[in-house]
Amino acid sequence: MAVAIPIIGDWYQKTNGQLFEIVAIDDEDGTIEIQFFDGTVAEVDLEVWHQSLFQPAEAPEDYSGSLDIEPEDCAEIERVGKKDWADPLDYLDQAE
Repeated sequence: MAVAIPIIGDWYQKTNGQLFEIVAIDDEDGTIEIQFFDGTVAEVDLEVWHQSLFQPAEAPEDYSGSLDIEPEDCAEIERVGKKDWADPLDYLDQAE
């Protein structure tokens, strides 16, 4: 089986199904920095990468995994978005 070539911005899947994205490649150190869907960042040696069974994967449709957004936060954004923003300075330093 061919080993997938790591490309920054591409998503891959571990054998256990865990999704991660390549966020950086350091050729000098021989490492690949990955970020899992939950936001955890890790480093993988190029040698380990070539021995792995990582498979290319589609980016998740739900982008909120690493953003630590709760449903209540989204409701707040929607509520604020419905205000009349005729003069944005009206809402500066406004306490609710």
